[in-house]
Amino acid sequence: MVQEMNLAVSPEEAADEEALKKIILATLHDKIKDFKDYRITRRSIDARKRNILINLKIEIYSDKEPVNHIPTFYFHQASPDWSVVIIGAGPAGLFAALRLLEAGIRPIIIDRGKTVRERRRDIAELNKNHIVNPDSNYCYGEGGAGTYSDGKLYTRSTKRGDVKKILELLIFHGADCEILIDAHPHIGTNKLPAIIENIRETILSCGGEFHFHTRLSDIIIEQDCIKSIITHSTINKEQKVFDTDTLILATGHSARDIFELLIRKNILIEAKPFAMGVRVEHPQELIDSIQYHCRNTIEVKKARKFLPPSSYSLVHQVNGRGVYSFCMCPGGIIAPCATSPEEVVVNGWSPSKRNNLYANAGVVVEIQMEDLTAYSRYGKFAGVQYQRDLEHMAFEAGGRSQTAPAQRLTDFVNGKFSSTLPESSYQPGIKSAPLHDLLPKNISLSLRSAFKQFEQRMHGYLTNAAVIHGVESRTSSPIRIPRNKETFQHTCIKGLYPVGEGAGYAGGIVSAAIDGQSCAEQVAIQLKG
Repeated sequence: MVQEMNLAVSPEEAADEEALKKIILATLHDKIKDFKDYRITRRSIDARKRNILINLKIEIYSDKEPVNHIPTFYFHQASPDWSVVIIGAGPAGLFAALRLLEAGIRPIIIDRGKTVRERRRDIAELNKNHIVNPDSNYCYGEGGAGTYSDGKLYTRSTKRGDVKKILELLIFHGADCEILIDAHPHIGTNKLPAIIENIRETILSCGGEFHFHTRLSDIIIEQDCIKSIITHSTINKEQKVFDTDTLILATGHSARDIFELLIRKNILIEAKPFAMGVRVEHPQELIDSIQYHCRNTIEVKKARKFLPPSSYSLVHQVNGRGVYSFCMCPGGIIAPCATSPEEVVVNGWSPSKRNNLYANAGVVVEIQMEDLTAYSRYGKFAGVQYQRDLEHMAFEAGGRSQTAPAQRLTDFVNGKFSSTLPESSYQPGIKSAPLHDLLPKNISLSLRSAFKQFEQRMHGYLTNAAVIHGVESRTSSPIRIPRNKETFQHTCIKGLYPVGEGAGYAGGIVSAAIDGQSCAEQVAIQLKG
């Protein structure tokens, strides 16, 4: 017999198995006579009050021992009769491929970047020597941007698809089973590469294909139907033709050359609102003291003995414009995420232990279509050009390198140049710059107003111990590729299936993976009837 119960216990009690068992027995009284064991199925932190609680959902076992089942999946050997070309080896592309294999369809994955291990050398060059490889960086390559920018698995996209299945697929390929339990699951950049490699091995072992170092250069369309694609090698420029009538486009939100290709091919795309801003970094101990209601360092250390490094989520409306925190990385590191040489783009990530001294988060402002009137000559590319201009501004302000322009937080709010800067986790380095003047007014004024409001909700947040880094510009795509809601097929081109962040339908690892899986489900129906 298995029963469920909910408990709210102290962090100390949640960390002590014997203490927790005693609480369970005391709560049960005599409701279950033959108590054998328990298993935690859900865990979250309630830190709204000084008396912090851990909320647990627990399964109680009376006639058998609990078993932590490792999810099992069955991938068929791909049939030579059906194949689908997938552009992009990020979460949307990889999870689409896994779903196709469940249906016995062969995925052919094409990615401009390198394998997940090879990417490390280029990322090291970017961090240490400021050298941007336009085909291999934090954004491009096997696993996509999320592989080297944190690995957070939290999503609000529960209505879009099966979140649990995505997590179980990750566990099947090597992730810790704890991601099914925690309310805000996280894998960590140090652990994700091995999981991505395991996914690749699954796909290859079932007859799928990978073509790395390979850019999509042309799409051949006849009578509004996909007929083939042309690629070229990023190593030797060799061209190759792939005949296909089914193309899943999962290129991510930074593949601007793909947007340009779609425009050249007269394939309908749409401009859409997006968001831009800065990345804010605080000492992690400061965020812990605020969120865990600690009065001094001793109390922070006591709280952290049983609690993880704390995070935050903030949102505010400024004159009808949303300003919100994004991709918060406790115990994290700020990373250079440029994809072209003359731009500076910042993002954040955390290792699995989240044990860095700093906490960082993107704080971004909604960019509305009326903000882009000065860019009307760029048509559908207005938002892309807006991004480019701010990224180039950051490049110039940082000294024409990957050094990021930065400013102390209170100085930014008060419109004051920072004569000195605190330490930063951003490895290429930071340089003091008047971001309050350099950023467009719609962003600067909205951020300054929002930071004041954030201080009202988190007393101590607005401090010159914090530093902002410019610019956080790749939170979402400024382009949407329109598709049929049910079939996922492009509204005008038969056989073209745009998915994930680059198509404007996802934001993060899990939501992109869900979108890829859902699209592949519809592709399988179309191919196999």
